[in-house]
Amino acid sequence: MKLLEERIRQEGLILSDTVLKVDSFLNHQVDTQLALEIGRELARIFADQPVTKVLTIEASGIQFAMAAGIALGVPFVYAKKKKAVTLTEQVYAAPVHSFTRQETYQVSVSQKYLNPGDKVLIVDDFLATGAALVGLVDIVKQSGAELVGVGCVIEKSFQEGRSLLEEQGIRVHSLARIASMAPGVVNFVEEEASIRKIEESVV
Repeated sequence: MKLLEERIRQEGLILSDTVLKVDSFLNHQVDTQLALEIGRELARIFADQPVTKVLTIEASGIQFAMAAGIALGVPFVYAKKKKAVTLTEQVYAAPVHSFTRQETYQVSVSQKYLNPGDKVLIVDDFLATGAALVGLVDIVKQSGAELVGVGCVIEKSFQEGRSLLEEQGIRVHSLARIASMAPGVVNFVEEEASIRKIEESVV
């Protein structure tokens, strides 16, 4: 998604070769028009699937899951990181390790909102280590619903998250795939592939 890639270049803060900060337009202050475009693009990509629910995890995935749900015309559900006192019913739960916070926590979804007949699309803001998404996949499996795919806004393709999901036969699509980055520089997967082709042709 070229629009997203340009925003990452213009406004993303690359703090190291593994840490990208996009809180000015994606996950603290949110550009609502961009979020809606992201939702429409995810809906287009997974239009061949009979999605009945979009699933994400609080908090940064909520706006994109909602946008995708609006575009698909289906509800979205988000897994909660802490069990609220109002959540008295049975839940599906899975442990998730946070790379950014360096802690492991339990995420849960009420059993009322995921059913064996559901076709679930998981949406999240980042795909990096894949820990949060693996937890959501586990919850979908517990519910007996069918997982039709995973859609992410930004992927750090140099980390192991994609392979963890694809090893389970899960369809994964990310709108911006970062091949490598360093302060002041970000390279996307398609660009690196093009550079390699040019270099090979010159040799």
